[in-house]
Amino acid sequence: MAKLCNSFFLGCFLYVIHTGLSQSSFAVPIKIFAGQFNWAPEVDLLLLVTTNLTENGLSLASSAAGAVHFLDMVNNLQGDSGRGYYMEMLIGTPPQSLNILVDTGSSNFAVAAAPDSDITRYFISMRSTTYQSLGKAVAVKYTQGDWEGELGSEQVSIPKGPNGTITVNIATILSSNGFFLQGVNWQGILGLAYPILAQPDSSVEPFFDSLVRQTGIPDVFSLQMCGAGIAAGSTVDRAAGSLIMGGIEPTLYKGSIWYTPIKEEWYYQVEILKLEVGDQNLNLDCKEYNSDKAIVDSGTTLLRLPKNVFAAVIDAIVQSSLIQDFPAGFWTETKLACWPKGETPWRFFPNLSIYLRDTNTSQSFRITILPQLYIQPIRDLYDILECYRFGISPSANGLVIGATIMEGFYVIFDRAQKRVGFAVSTCAESNGLLLSEITGPFAASDVSSDCLGGSLLQEHLLWVISYSVMATCSLVLLVLFLMMALPCRCLRGSSHRGEITDESSLVRNRIK
Repeated sequence: MAKLCNSFFLGCFLYVIHTGLSQSSFAVPIKIFAGQFNWAPEVDLLLLVTTNLTENGLSLASSAAGAVHFLDMVNNLQGDSGRGYYMEMLIGTPPQSLNILVDTGSSNFAVAAAPDSDITRYFISMRSTTYQSLGKAVAVKYTQGDWEGELGSEQVSIPKGPNGTITVNIATILSSNGFFLQGVNWQGILGLAYPILAQPDSSVEPFFDSLVRQTGIPDVFSLQMCGAGIAAGSTVDRAAGSLIMGGIEPTLYKGSIWYTPIKEEWYYQVEILKLEVGDQNLNLDCKEYNSDKAIVDSGTTLLRLPKNVFAAVIDAIVQSSLIQDFPAGFWTETKLACWPKGETPWRFFPNLSIYLRDTNTSQSFRITILPQLYIQPIRDLYDILECYRFGISPSANGLVIGATIMEGFYVIFDRAQKRVGFAVSTCAESNGLLLSEITGPFAASDVSSDCLGGSLLQEHLLWVISYSVMATCSLVLLVLFLMMALPCRCLRGSSHRGEITDESSLVRNRIK
């Protein structure tokens, strides 16, 4: 999850740029804005009657006789990239309506269950006849914010989701720090990643696993986030999106779907082969792109890059940009860049491309975004200026394909076949111009056959094994010591043989 702090600019200064290559004309204090969360224009829908299953086993928009009606799920999300996309869920008996943030970068389903100054409503478990406490404490820490609460089970339904009510694990958030944000319109989080990330341990079945098991829908979901080109906090345009549970909705994408393998089932970890800025290949070792991990995470606002990769991207943008002496503060999110109203900055910046390994591992494909997706407008701060932020940031925890990239694509999380798919989104356009594209296939012979190196998940497992071996050795040494000591006790006439237990040798390791 997120990482939604990138929506705010604290104690910084506004950098103003005129058209062309002129220097800055003045600087003024930037203002903190709370922002409003809005919809994007609705997608024009076609009345489709298609087959229920493709040749690959993926469900498509079903007919009236089908069990899942994906058209009913279209536009079931609200929100924006700055503070996340959320959907309405009905929790408990009688049902209590809450808006829940959709996050593919975590695995717990958790809802506010106590008053908080940054939210307007919360789940009251005492009013539900179906809520059951499991008596377990649970705590989760994200890149930004954390919460603590209690684990329970509850009945849940989704008004614009699969039919029926299911029983799921639910964490009731009793206290939090920096998790809920002022002005947000969601009161909980829906973690859609794998069980290994669930807290307090992987025995807690995540929401989507429960949904698949209890309803029989295919183990696939797909996500369209429609905030491309819309100012964060805009009061005019309203961003929206769609979470399709059980398959793929054909009206939400154009062209073909390109798939990349899921390399590890914890986050949705993928393998990135190279990055290009404009036509310039960064020429870094591909392991640098996957340093720690590379994941697809709807709960992250920006495209986050390992520090070396981030620095190379900035250098390449500066070299290819038509703007000279650009302020360093813009790249580090301490300054906004502003143009006179009616003018836009995008012609000054290059396209950005990411190459992903194809399911045919000897090939790759390229997803490309236009500057409109990473030079992002914010809501009006001044009457005569239009201001923008940089939608890319450095990361100490791997590469994260967040909303900056995802808003350009319809993304399919095909868990059944361990792959993530990308197609051009129908809502990623501005004034008739598509803001993203996908091309391929390309030969992957110029990069390593394995760009991952040792993943963090593998490192954690190695630590578990190491500690287990150490504990076993300690236990053996203890037994040998006692075997040596017992004959001496017998010589002194001792007839008591005490029972030996060593609970400290039980090693438990939890992966965050």
